[in-house]
Amino acid sequence: MKTPVFAIDVGYGNTKYAYRAASGTVATGMFPSLAPLAASRALAGYGEGVLKSRKVATVIVDQIEYEVGPDVSLTAAYGKTGRALADDYVLTNNYAALLFGAIHFAGVTHIDRLVLGLPVHNMKKFAAALKERFAGEHDFGFGPVVIDKVIVIPQPLGSLVLATSARPGGFGGSDAHLVVDVGYFTTDWVYANGLTMDDKLSGGMPGGASQISQRIANLIARDEGEEVDSIELIDKALREQKPFFFYGKDIALAPYLKRAEPVITGVVKEMQTSVGRLPNVRSIILSGGGAALYAAAIREAFPRVVIELIDSPCLANARGFLIIGEALLARERRAA
Repeated sequence: MKTPVFAIDVGYGNTKYAYRAASGTVATGMFPSLAPLAASRALAGYGEGVLKSRKVATVIVDQIEYEVGPDVSLTAAYGKTGRALADDYVLTNNYAALLFGAIHFAGVTHIDRLVLGLPVHNMKKFAAALKERFAGEHDFGFGPVVIDKVIVIPQPLGSLVLATSARPGGFGGSDAHLVVDVGYFTTDWVYANGLTMDDKLSGGMPGGASQISQRIANLIARDEGEEVDSIELIDKALREQKPFFFYGKDIALAPYLKRAEPVITGVVKEMQTSVGRLPNVRSIILSGGGAALYAAAIREAFPRVVIELIDSPCLANARGFLIIGEALLARERRAA
């Protein structure tokens, strides 16, 4: 299947994608950003229909097989789940495996414009490398896939465009907004007048949902006297507002989240130092998988500014990337 624009937000926590389906509606998908080495054998096929097969795909990058998909395991011995938490994450084979996995699950074989995002503080370092690596023809185990051109934009701009596109006149107005994208590993903020980004007031830093989950894991380990490796399961329990199961106990996470507040406060204070009091912004647009965890601290830091929490914040950037890609492609075609 050929598609004009395919948008992928390969986050540290989840990989999200969006494209225009044949019906004209926007199709989206999401799966954990885990790419463990593929198992050498699978048992589900030998269960006589009792054991269900998981929705995963084996993606080949540099002759190494990785397992990706919605049903990839969130746990592994000693916490080795195949997640990569590093500043140069976008250059890793794990990142490539997740990106190719999104293309595979969508059933796409030819992409005119692939739109990707980067944390604000990594744009200058890695944008050119992403464009070079993923433009062209690829075969990651399911036949050839052609990508004509790669577009790389600052991640929070996807949320800005999505939030403003539904307003009168669409996106691209003159109002000032601060977009805060709370991801799994980083928190990024973009100050924009319309779609013009102010570099001096925009920034980002390590400090997202994973740091909170890791802090909670450390606190539980201290209380229980046992090491806690399962930060992915803690993250899932926080998102679903459920207890964390550990050695036969259902552990309520709300008290631990309260004790982890200094992690959140530190990031918000850094952002506050960068942007000031924000008397002239129309709103703070809050996005990303960790948005709900940071909302209270951001409201406290900016009490007189309207806070907008985007619906389905995990998918916001991918949906916004799609809008941007379609607008840029339409402009190129008009110019041609």
